Amino acid sequence: RANMATKKANSGLGRRDILKNAGSVAATAALMSAVRASFPAGAFAQAAGPETNKVTLGFIALTDSSPLIVAKEKKLYDKYGITDANVTKQASWGTTRDNIVLGSGSGGIDGAHILTPKPYQISLGLTTPENKPVPMYILSRLNTNGQAISVAKDLMATGAKLDSSPLKAAFAKMKAAGKDPKCAMTFRGGTHDVWIRYWLAAGGIDPEKDVSTIVVPPPQMVANMKVGSMEAFCVGEPWNEQLVNQGIGYSACTTGDLWKNHPEKSLGVRADWVDKNPKAAKAVLQAVLEAAQWCDKLENAKELSDIVGKRQWFNCPPADIINRIEGKVNYGDGRKIDNRDLSMKFWRDHASYPYQSHELWFLTENQRWGMMAADLDTKAIIAKVNREDLWREAAKGIGVADKDMPVGTSRGKETFFDGKVFDPADPKAYLTSLQIKKVA
Repeated sequence: RANMATKKANSGLGRRDILKNAGSVAATAALMSAVRASFPAGAFAQAAGPETNKVTLGFIALTDSSPLIVAKEKKLYDKYGITDANVTKQASWGTTRDNIVLGSGSGGIDGAHILTPKPYQISLGLTTPENKPVPMYILSRLNTNGQAISVAKDLMATGAKLDSSPLKAAFAKMKAAGKDPKCAMTFRGGTHDVWIRYWLAAGGIDPEKDVSTIVVPPPQMVANMKVGSMEAFCVGEPWNEQLVNQGIGYSACTTGDLWKNHPEKSLGVRADWVDKNPKAAKAVLQAVLEAAQWCDKLENAKELSDIVGKRQWFNCPPADIINRIEGKVNYGDGRKIDNRDLSMKFWRDHASYPYQSHELWFLTENQRWGMMAADLDTKAIIAKVNREDLWREAAKGIGVADKDMPVGTSRGKETFFDGKVFDPADPKAYLTSLQIKKVA
């Protein structure tokens, strides 16, 4: 009996205690059941998920917006907890800027498919209403390659292709006759602006003096050239292909001809939205990266063309989209190529990774044409805007192996079609080597 009493004392549990504890457990279970019943279904699971299930992203009807659209169509946003993702069409890059400045809380957008230099322009307040800085982050590149410079059909006889110099005499003749030759792009200081300026200047044509550069929204390029509003334009696909298919003009060159695997569009998001919703930002980024992988597969080209060609997206015949996705380029002047390596890349060769060295090139080109201050601290602003760290985190989250990650933040020296070399370690040397520029 003494031993039994000792064991009971050591355990601290007699029959009465056991029954009492069992009652407590049952009461606790009943209480937890009542608590769960008072919350919406999934509330506990969501606590570990995104801070918000909603995001509003803008896009322009260009093939390089495909990852945002595919992520919506394939329910990839939902997969990562963003069950209320709105991907809204923007009329122009100016509209995109204005809606980013507003933010979704004021009827605008949280982020967008965007020209890579624009998040820097907006963060610096260079192109915003009242020059109000609105900090932004670049979370991902959306593509490399895939744009083109097109020329009106009546100038095909000049023979202008990758070398723009044959157009110099034609433009001078127009000026002498009282006509102002116009070259269109989509936004001042944006990717299309710097491509067409580079192409013209490499051929000895000063884009500040010999022609007028005008802004035209991408989906309106073909219609404007049809009525003779411009002599040349630079834009993304599918509008160059559509121009050729309609017999209105020809592609002098693709931008991949100018600089193979050049950076193009980005996913840019308001910094305050990302800072407030870091888990949601990662979820959005994971969805977009997974969509980029899907878009990059050749076997998906037809379905991709059918998806983005829909009325709510591009409202464009898939036949005007698919060929250049596949790398088949009909320049419209008798030249045709089938080169998948020159096509738009969404994932291959680290196309999605936002190299900081590439953003430095865009800032340097903006300085070249007087659109950004010559003494701009480019290193400091890139450190604020470029969030390649978030890209790496999201890429790891969707299963990208360490061996498949970019080694560093710079892709190193870049060589252009005219032999010019951009060394990210010495951007001023590159700038000095350029003969035609606005800066001294």
